[in-house]
Amino acid sequence: MKIAVVGATGLVGGVMLQELAQRGFADAEIIPAASAKSVGRTISFAGRNLTVVSVDEAIALRPQYAVFSAGASTSRMYAPRFAEVGCTVIDNSSCWRMHDDVPLVVPEININAVSPDCRIIANPNCSTIQMVLAVSRLHWQYKIKRLVISTYQSITGTGIKAVRQLEAEEAYFAAHNDVPSSQLGSAMQESGVDYQPAYPNQIFRNLFPHGGDFLPDGYTTEEQKLVDETRKILADPSIQVSATVVRVPVVGGHSEAVNIEFHNEYDLQQARQLIADTPGVILLDNPDANQYPMPILSHNRPEVFVGRVRRDATQPCTLNLWCVADNLRKGAATNAVQILQELVKRR
Repeated sequence: MKIAVVGATGLVGGVMLQELAQRGFADAEIIPAASAKSVGRTISFAGRNLTVVSVDEAIALRPQYAVFSAGASTSRMYAPRFAEVGCTVIDNSSCWRMHDDVPLVVPEININAVSPDCRIIANPNCSTIQMVLAVSRLHWQYKIKRLVISTYQSITGTGIKAVRQLEAEEAYFAAHNDVPSSQLGSAMQESGVDYQPAYPNQIFRNLFPHGGDFLPDGYTTEEQKLVDETRKILADPSIQVSATVVRVPVVGGHSEAVNIEFHNEYDLQQARQLIADTPGVILLDNPDANQYPMPILSHNRPEVFVGRVRRDATQPCTLNLWCVADNLRKGAATNAVQILQELVKRR
């Protein structure tokens, strides 16, 4: 079996290679593909060295599957070309998610949305994946009316450049502790150090309510993804979603506070059991022992952790919960490889 990994040298691409090796594809013929600047590089996979090729070369090798994590423009250009040679594409970018003829898949929820002749499958946004998995069985049981979501998103969701920004800011502050942390970014730029920030604001000792690009209505593209993708995955366009995305100086994973209003009244203990019984979800909810989900616990783990499950006392039929997941694992690479696993089972 041939599997192309497009964007193999990126942050998510590297995790995809790890997931492939760990989830039954160590013996597959892996074709790592990337942009021209990375062609010819050697990368390690399952104990052997592989040479990175161009995307055009990967297409010419006619793989059965291609897993993409190279950005929307690359997916728009190349996914149809892989499909034309009979390859099934699992795409991690935003390019295909809202196309009516492209399934948007979280395997534990809606793998049956993939038809046998489907050639492009979309992987949802990282913040959407963990949230919809945490609430999916609650929706099936009580029917969700409205979601109010606040996310606390890891810098790794932006990529390696954001990680380097945080590391550079932290190192500069340690070496120049006479600089107020609030003036750190401007001080670095004025000092002439090699500082190429991924964000418009300092992230060290800071956070900001900005993910993606701002839209005319004041929301951001990251917030709009939570609206559109949730409705599509749960197959219910009537669900109302209000989201605020916040970027935080964390590398372990994304966290989300979720307020859920149902059409029907719920039993709290049953709701907790439904969450605990959801495949891929771990209920970690023991406040008396200070046990609750945190990014440091989810780092490099494939599961979604849920805790702080409690009734909203301000209105009926409403529940609060907190969920955390590694955005590079279940939020991206793990989900994509799980889709691939299900496709191979069907064959």
